[in-house]
Amino acid sequence: MDRYGNDGLGWGGGWGLIGAAHMLLWWVLIILGIAVLAKWLLSPGGRERGTGGGNALEILKERYARGEIGKDEFEQKKRDLGP
Repeated sequence: MDRYGNDGLGWGGGWGLIGAAHMLLWWVLIILGIAVLAKWLLSPGGRERGTGGGNALEILKERYARGEIGKDEFEQKKRDLGP
């Protein structure tokens, strides 16, 4: 140790480098979180994503319209869904 209390490991006896890395990581995570939140809020339909987007019959009609399912399957699933 020198006369100032430093043991030669760098900033504050070694903890300074770890503390600096921790602070840097903390700020990177905060900035990344803000960027993800901004992208989610500003994207078209961002706030609606994950809410279901519509009821089952609407989804079924969309799948039929896109040709993902045939008429027989559409009618069967429509009956299964009820009135």
